[in-house]
Amino acid sequence: MTDKTAFVYDDALAGHTLSDTHPMKPVRLRYTHELLQAYGALDHPNALLVSPRSSTDDEVLTFHTREYLEGVRSLNGSGSSDDAHVFNFGPGDNPAYAGIFDAASLSTGASLTAVELLLSDEVDRAFSIAGGLHHAMPGYAYGFCVFNDPVIAINALLARGLKVAYVDIDCHHGDGVQLAYYDTDAVLTISVHESGAFLFPGTGHVQETGAGRGRGYSVNLPLYPYTRPDLYLWAFREVVPPLLERFAPDVVVTQLGIDSHFKDPITHLAQTVQGFAEAVGEFAGAAPKWLALGGGGYDLQAVARAWASAYGVMAEIPLSEEIPAAYAGRYGVHTLSDHEELELTDQVARDAKDFAESSVRAVQRLIFPMHGLRTV
Repeated sequence: MTDKTAFVYDDALAGHTLSDTHPMKPVRLRYTHELLQAYGALDHPNALLVSPRSSTDDEVLTFHTREYLEGVRSLNGSGSSDDAHVFNFGPGDNPAYAGIFDAASLSTGASLTAVELLLSDEVDRAFSIAGGLHHAMPGYAYGFCVFNDPVIAINALLARGLKVAYVDIDCHHGDGVQLAYYDTDAVLTISVHESGAFLFPGTGHVQETGAGRGRGYSVNLPLYPYTRPDLYLWAFREVVPPLLERFAPDVVVTQLGIDSHFKDPITHLAQTVQGFAEAVGEFAGAAPKWLALGGGGYDLQAVARAWASAYGVMAEIPLSEEIPAAYAGRYGVHTLSDHEELELTDQVARDAKDFAESSVRAVQRLIFPMHGLRTV
């Protein structure tokens, strides 16, 4: 056992481009690494920088179909094939590109590298920022995601007999992960997200509670557009910590998408970097082991600041509010936290509050009794 927290990264993870116009920019991973380097955080005694490996076919097949695996592999050389559309590749959200199989295998392998570090007891906490691709489905790409590394990583933990809770704070519902475990009580999945009534993928409603043995083990906390950090944290704390405490997992897997940020160009929540970091801090002590994954985030410097902050929280490494000059001068960002928030009308603020309160009450009514928790 060690006090170190692993950071799984290599520049190869940030070397591909989905398309010139696609909002998912892998360079955001490099920015996060550069920011942590500028702080000297990765040289801290608590830090352990680890290079990833690629996933194997057998690992990918713990969730995806053989046909889909081979379909992605067939795109790797030129980025095109006659049946790309069969697997939902094409113009728009899921473009195919040369090297797609290699890139997906490496990001998936990065999350599996983090799993191996946890299983070996080399670390108790690990952050794979290239992971968190939670929308990918067994037989097709979806929502910018090719291989569903959260499911593949969780399956590796389950194979070792560990009890796993998955908490997803991406702005989008963690639909692929929910699908994987919807009918089992082996994994508790919790997703806190902008309501599917307003945002892709249109799922994640409170009433989606699981099926069969999984009834009560799929938890969804949808929020209204423009939910601010204080309201977000209130709703989060009303639902997530009590369920984690009662479930008592061996490992908590967290998907830390930061497309909830108020500057994100494709979503509508009103989170700040410091509000995000405060939510991340709630996971400390939730389980003996903590696997953190990346996820969405399309304002690139918000991503770098938020994920650097998250790693600081995980590794208990203090990061100064003033961003080091070398990074600040290059990228034009000067403070780690946000010093502005989205301006909202009183009506929108009231609507967001009413919506959050309704969602929390519904979760507590539908889910809490199944776990022996009192309904407030």
